[in-house]
Amino acid sequence: MEAELVDHIPDGDGWLYEPKWDGFRCLAFKDGDGVVLQSKSGQPLGRYFPELVRAVASVRAPRFVLDGEIVIARDGRLAFDDLLQRIHPAESRVAKLSRETPSDYLVFDLLVDARGRSLVERPLSRRRERLGAFFEQTRAGGNLHLSPADEDRRTAVRWMKELAPTGCDGVIAKRLDADYRSGDRTGMVKIKRMRTADCVVGGFRYDQHGREIGSLLLGLYNREGALDHVGFTSSFTDDERRALKNVVLPLRGSSGFTGKAPGGLSRWSTKRSMAWEPLRPTLVCEVRFDHFSGDRFRHGTKFLRWRPDKDPSACTFEQLGPATAAGPPFDFLRGGPE
Repeated sequence: MEAELVDHIPDGDGWLYEPKWDGFRCLAFKDGDGVVLQSKSGQPLGRYFPELVRAVASVRAPRFVLDGEIVIARDGRLAFDDLLQRIHPAESRVAKLSRETPSDYLVFDLLVDARGRSLVERPLSRRRERLGAFFEQTRAGGNLHLSPADEDRRTAVRWMKELAPTGCDGVIAKRLDADYRSGDRTGMVKIKRMRTADCVVGGFRYDQHGREIGSLLLGLYNREGALDHVGFTSSFTDDERRALKNVVLPLRGSSGFTGKAPGGLSRWSTKRSMAWEPLRPTLVCEVRFDHFSGDRFRHGTKFLRWRPDKDPSACTFEQLGPATAAGPPFDFLRGGPE
């Protein structure tokens, strides 16, 4: 079941609201002694999260299918980078990480109950009721958690404001009368938290043809006063890209980032050139973003405007707020506040 991206939290009767967890969407299947963890795209996840395979296998029910999110919590925050580290070919490495940074499975839907009966044609209100009973009757626990949900929109508004420091990046709203619409976006919407930040432009990359500027590389000053690379922005029209040359090219010839610098090719990108050119750190721009974790923007940002009035040295990590958890509903997770 997919979600449509919308700008505002829907109002009115008939909605169930949930935090939008920053993790890996996962279906969990159990049938006798067999357990399968499957990603949204149908890829197997079990070998990367052996502790969750054991947790699902230990549930006192012969068979069921759950829908939820795999997360890792560290120091009161969701650590998406730790999740990415799990996608590793070495079984020994995965086993070591599963002990050092254990994951949790936040369950928000029940598709097949403990008796093997499919619930996908039942409304969400009924499935959610059965999910609560499932947790009580099977004593599911450990790495498995019942994800919070509320029918009061005011709770969703509070989550949007208060859960930002934990790494939650918005709210999900689901129709209580909707069946489970696999591959469909008509029964569920997502609302992402959008924020802005002032960043120093420490470098740039050319586009794939090597003629125009493809992206600006963004930086923030850390506590030691070094400029760390934190992401990029590439939301420019063709005319804007051509105009960027007059602004950017005269600043070439510096070391650019003095802290963490942009890397080369990664396992996710093996064809497009990742070469970059450093710039003198004098340009400041304001960008819009939806999520920041692991000391960088998780996705590409939206360029809003230049900030000639802003001192580059004032562009620090502190503007993004404290990295501490905000309490319920986050505190039931490993690493949250006691």
